Amino acid sequence: MNPSSSKLPISFSIDKLQKELAICENDLWTPHFNTNRYEGNWTSVSLRSQSGLVNDITSFANTEHKNTNLLDRCHYFKEIMDWFQCEKEAVRLLRLGPGSEIKEHVDNDTSYEDGFFRIHIPIITNEEVFFYVDKKRVPMKMGECWYANFQLPHSVENKSTEPRIHLTLDCIRNDWSDKLFEEMGFDLHFSPETTSYSDGVKQQVIDELSRNPSEVNAKIIADLLAE
Repeated sequence: MNPSSSKLPISFSIDKLQKELAICENDLWTPHFNTNRYEGNWTSVSLRSQSGLVNDITSFANTEHKNTNLLDRCHYFKEIMDWFQCEKEAVRLLRLGPGSEIKEHVDNDTSYEDGFFRIHIPIITNEEVFFYVDKKRVPMKMGECWYANFQLPHSVENKSTEPRIHLTLDCIRNDWSDKLFEEMGFDLHFSPETTSYSDGVKQQVIDELSRNPSEVNAKIIADLLAE
């Protein structure tokens, strides 16, 4: 199985990231729509969204996305986006308030093997932020660039007195990213269909799929129950 998380061989200027963040502070930070998944304060503002609006913070795969007018004022964020030589879907700033928690959950179709990869770049964080993917702590530091397989169970606890703020990019796999991920030690031919899930993880995946009824999801649920 490929790594549940991996640090990319690139880092970005903390000073420039935080200066760009200051540009965004007066915009509308919208509470995350999955209210059952967190406790406390979890908000976001969009640089790319389906509608092109900064307060549209939904993220659905395989849909067209547009730059928001906020991105026009954020030249360094645009520079970071351009470093990724692939198609981008949602690009957002995600803020988890002091003392807040994102409960363990799974996100469908968010692994590199699915043709998708979500990137996290911490702008403000500290040692009292605990980010877990597949029960393993991911030690993200400011300015670093991380991929994680969010199809695995993941959670975040901000036990500090300051917000944790990340820039996140939803990217589409292509030849450029394949070269990058292969250099990071990924097996490009690995298929998630070969993964054997524990009963607990399997139930989480089923619960998540059940929230979005479709013929495809119904088949996946049936296959999981038949294992």
